[in-house]
Amino acid sequence: MTRTDNNKRDDDGWLRIGALRDIPVLGSRVVETPNGNIAVFRNRRDEIFALRDECPHKKGPLSQGIVHGTRVTCPLHNWVIQLEDGNAVAPDVGCVRTYPVRLIDGILYLRVAGRPAAASLDTPLDTPVAAHAQTRA
Repeated sequence: MTRTDNNKRDDDGWLRIGALRDIPVLGSRVVETPNGNIAVFRNRRDEIFALRDECPHKKGPLSQGIVHGTRVTCPLHNWVIQLEDGNAVAPDVGCVRTYPVRLIDGILYLRVAGRPAAASLDTPLDTPVAAHAQTRA
């Protein structure tokens, strides 16, 4: 678990949360924020996703779910949530908030405040800025 008060945040709301190697493949870590926990997931392709750590069904901890592809299965009632957009997979209906993440030189950054990532003009073009980030070679 990472607490936001222990990490450096820049003026645009990007929070340094640790190294990619800190998240196991097909695993997750939790970042505690004043507005609730955020689950940061890593899939087999080293793509990184960040979602509110709360299933839209019964508030189950998604960080304790099973990661498969670009989805996570909630540990409580097996709802499947898409990591890219936070939507539940049919026949279930619901959505969980996603957060932008980026990976720079093996270090992960999470946007928890400030203006939306898409509006950031000072972000280098080769830096992933989306609901998920993929490692660069």
